[in-house]
Amino acid sequence: MQKYILARKNTIAAVSALLIILGFTSALGFHNERLAMWSLALASVLGVAPIAIQAYQALRVKVVSIDVLVTIAVAGAFVIRNFEESAIVTFLFLFGAFLEQRTLQKTRSAIKELTEMAPESAWKQQEDGTFGEVAIDEVAVGDILLVKTGAKVPVDGLVQSGDGYINEASITGEAVPVGKQKNSHVFAGTILENGTIQIVAERVGEDTTFGRIIELVEEAQDSKSETQRFIDRFSLYYTPLVLILSLLVWLVSRNLELAITILVLGCPGALVIGVPVSNVAGIGNGARHGVLLKGSEVIHDFSKVDTIVFDKTGTLTMGNPSVADTVYYTTEKEKTAAYLVSVELESDHPLANAIVEKLGNIDTYTVGKTDVAPGGGIVAMVEGKRVVVGNVTLMEEEQVAISDQVQKDIVRLEKQGNSLVLIAFDGEVKALFGIRDQVRPNVKSHLQRLKKLGVKHLVVLSGDNQGTVDLVARQLGLTEAYGHMLPEDKAAYIKKLQEEGRIIAFVGDGVNDSPSLALAQIGIAMGSGTDVAIETSDVVLMSSDLSRLPLALGLSKAILANMRQNIAIAVGVVLVLLASVFFSEWMNMSIGMLVHEASILVVILNGMRLLRYRLRRAR
Repeated sequence: MQKYILARKNTIAAVSALLIILGFTSALGFHNERLAMWSLALASVLGVAPIAIQAYQALRVKVVSIDVLVTIAVAGAFVIRNFEESAIVTFLFLFGAFLEQRTLQKTRSAIKELTEMAPESAWKQQEDGTFGEVAIDEVAVGDILLVKTGAKVPVDGLVQSGDGYINEASITGEAVPVGKQKNSHVFAGTILENGTIQIVAERVGEDTTFGRIIELVEEAQDSKSETQRFIDRFSLYYTPLVLILSLLVWLVSRNLELAITILVLGCPGALVIGVPVSNVAGIGNGARHGVLLKGSEVIHDFSKVDTIVFDKTGTLTMGNPSVADTVYYTTEKEKTAAYLVSVELESDHPLANAIVEKLGNIDTYTVGKTDVAPGGGIVAMVEGKRVVVGNVTLMEEEQVAISDQVQKDIVRLEKQGNSLVLIAFDGEVKALFGIRDQVRPNVKSHLQRLKKLGVKHLVVLSGDNQGTVDLVARQLGLTEAYGHMLPEDKAAYIKKLQEEGRIIAFVGDGVNDSPSLALAQIGIAMGSGTDVAIETSDVVLMSSDLSRLPLALGLSKAILANMRQNIAIAVGVVLVLLASVFFSEWMNMSIGMLVHEASILVVILNGMRLLRYRLRRAR
């Protein structure tokens, strides 16, 4: 019976509303006091039924809830035959619960959107080599799947054949399509905008990156922060305190109506709902934009961070070396470039790949005998000429003349943190290439935004040489920079900063920096959601775009501020209402409950502002 009644709270509220309208219409319009009394009494009984059941269930687990206060107040109103007050109070309480339920459902829209993006079927290769559509639950690791234009990628996998562009917004929050070809990784829930690919399933079901994102966001939205735990403890003591206050007022004044009014006005409904709605709305906003905040505790700590420590490679920089500077010492530039590409195609060294990528598709020559000089470069025969490609040491070993101008350029490029590749033939240096890991586009502006958000110290720690690290620090305006750092050195330095009283967030790739991610108060992993990134960090930026970092920090601060605003609104309303009982003549139960429900609606709407945070402030 209890379940039946609780499942129909909204229907009961609607019937109560009709009975209240009937009661007041009978009294005011037709002066039928008897019908009015019975209508309002019936509305009170119907309305208090689900409230009384919830009060009873709370008392069974030794919790004096808000429902207890309302039930006692309605019972008291019956005793003094104030059916108008009791009917209106129960209806407003049920209607407020309906509004809370609907609004929380809306704030959880991020989860609903993510769930709806989850694929339900896949085209799986059968034993005869053809593809047939199957339910997603029938796909296993190792299966070969076909993905056509416009379809969702069903699982995490590796492209076996084909190519195309995939919209990865559901994973990274970035709507710009990403090119995929053989051996590229793809993620469940993303959409193939054009092309056709075949993939080998690597993760299926809840184990996919997409499935784990949904799980993480659900856990985060249900988590409780220090603020929420305080409010839970506060409610345990506050509700009995209101009961005692009401009893004392009755004993002193012998005014039962006044005592009952205090019970109604003391209901802290807005206080209970204010913090969860901020938490759910804020975390949902982040999830839609590629930022995973792992719960209220993380939000609380992240908002207070004063020092952010970065790993350099793959975080502040692209992670792949590319040609940054080129100097030619000959008029035969095209021929020199052709010789260079011809030789570098013989190597799989990262510096060779960077040069080939830079110079693009040009005509090449047949390469004769090649000799690899370990740690130096390559010497090869091209069109009968001895072509030397490598570093300064190899040039000296091959007795290649290095002019004063070449020497000056070498010194200049080395100071800028470049690795050098020279090409020489006919006994002369023909060109010099400076290759380095490039700073990510717009990183400096993102770091400036972090400073505006209150971060005082921006530190970079890297395993690269100090010169390269110093160059990056100067380019980006970092406060501290340290090179030659192994993972254990980074962790030790973070511990040192913590001993100085700093609140540290560490930003890394979640693999070799896992000790630092775990040690810092807030570990932030960048990238496309690797296992280690998701498991060891507190915040996950689902793309390598550093603009997500100031968004995450700003959103955390906004959530915490929103929680405090809601607490202030809720407590302020209760204090004003209780004061009005003693210092005004207009306050009664109905007005008090109406103001309470209005305050609940205000804190809900205030929390929902977080759903628009990115649109208003972080664009």
